[in-house]
Amino acid sequence: MNIGADELKHAILYLIAFISCITVHEFGHAWVATRLGDPTPGSQGRVTLAPQHHIDPIGTILMPIIMALSASSGALPLLAWGRPVQTNPMAYTRRLSMSTGRMLVSLAGPAMNLVMALVVSVGIVIGAKAHVSGELLMAAFDYLVRLNLSLMIFNLLPIPPLDGGAVLAWALPRSMHNVVDFLARYGSFILLFLVISPSLGLPLMRFIGYPIQVVTYFWARGLTMAIGA
Repeated sequence: MNIGADELKHAILYLIAFISCITVHEFGHAWVATRLGDPTPGSQGRVTLAPQHHIDPIGTILMPIIMALSASSGALPLLAWGRPVQTNPMAYTRRLSMSTGRMLVSLAGPAMNLVMALVVSVGIVIGAKAHVSGELLMAAFDYLVRLNLSLMIFNLLPIPPLDGGAVLAWALPRSMHNVVDFLARYGSFILLFLVISPSLGLPLMRFIGYPIQVVTYFWARGLTMAIGA
């Protein structure tokens, strides 16, 4: 692998962006769990936007750097993670069912990625109208908007331990919870298979990446229209 100045710059920018995205994602989980009455995230210092409280050395530092420097591998730049927020669903308010509480806490992470994508997009529109460098605005889109949207969609896949797993458990009737139990037991292996599928000649990761490409494309078109308005 030849690593030049451009590749190193890309890796550093991607790492900074990923840390920012994972920070708001995990903060969302912690904040909603706290609002539901669970003191666990607060006692562990997770209800904060300070990145150091959400970083996993391997998942948030090492893996993003490897992904950024392995652009030719064909892997989605999503094979990274933050330090999971620990919650106690038994402490959630009794005004909601436990499955609903889990669902809300799980959705909070992707929702925060969406909020960050919206905030950065507003900044891009304002910057474009103020004649900020187009290169800087494009970097903001690539490293923050695109990455936040990618993390949001990927985490909504209905496969535990991803956030979509809790949404699936909430949506399915109790008679189908054997499906949830199966995914909870083997979800990590399924995700691992998805990761290595390109090496097996299977286009599974490309299939997952398709909705990300579609959403990103139309988001970019919307930004272009907003800037031109």
